[in-house]
Amino acid sequence: MGGMNTATPLTTPSAPPAEAPAASVIAERVGSPRPVDADIVIPVYNEQEQLAGSVVTLMNHLAASQREGWAYTWNIVIADNASTDATWPIAAQLALQYPDRVRAVRIAAKGRGRALKLAWGESVARVRAYMDVDLSTDIRLTGTLVGSLLYGGADVSIGCRLFDESDVERSLKREVISRTYNTMLRVGLDAAFHDAQCGFKGVTASAARTLLPLIEDDEWFFDTELLLLAQNLGLNIYEFPVHWIEDAGTTVNIPDTVSKDLKGMWRMRRTLRALRREREAAAASAAANPKPAMPAKPVAAPSAPTVAPAAL
Repeated sequence: MGGMNTATPLTTPSAPPAEAPAASVIAERVGSPRPVDADIVIPVYNEQEQLAGSVVTLMNHLAASQREGWAYTWNIVIADNASTDATWPIAAQLALQYPDRVRAVRIAAKGRGRALKLAWGESVARVRAYMDVDLSTDIRLTGTLVGSLLYGGADVSIGCRLFDESDVERSLKREVISRTYNTMLRVGLDAAFHDAQCGFKGVTASAARTLLPLIEDDEWFFDTELLLLAQNLGLNIYEFPVHWIEDAGTTVNIPDTVSKDLKGMWRMRRTLRALRREREAAAASAAANPKPAMPAKPVAAPSAPTVAPAAL
């Protein structure tokens, strides 16, 4: 794929539609879902400055990985959630410029969770993954993320910044907030995973079909809800250490995100209790009404008795 390192000049944003489409649907798309091994979604909001460079960097890495032996096919999906700058025209042009490698979708309302629900939901790939546009997580670990789902038996795969083996460069404030939040999840909601918020995750197609209809959050709590539901439904979650560098220009509103995360945790207490009650009721019903056991082998019909001829 020659020429990936340079992008052609980009157009200015088009005027917004007179009437905004429903937030729960994809308003516009360039390219159609393809049956590849992995769709790698990049959710974006007002990322005109770094979008093109990040997509080209990731594209070059994935192409090189294929040449070096990672045996999976892939597609990059840019999911723009209601950007107000030139993000969508840039995304659309990248999809036109690299039609076999990139497609783009535009959602009419903000929310990273909403963007992932819609992009993963329409995917026909065997694996649906995502990573943040700043590529904070070392993209050389993309093979681990995708491979654990394709070949390793995982239903959900997540990068973890809190393992001893992880190499993380971030402010003390962000470190304390992250560790406090994940401790609260373990204490309050019995979370067995270690890092709910690392923007480097993936699910199998089967897990996506199971989990996406159950997830209520459309914003930053999406990740936590995904993992809590996966754990409580008995799905196999694989975690691996990552090299992660904080983006100094992040647009995440930390106080607002913390507030919404706390509300999400309170809601999930009720959700998980209801889920456990449903599972217990189903188990009790199955125990009270067991299905008749099927014989291991078909039972042969008895042969007719042999009758000795009467003496004359």
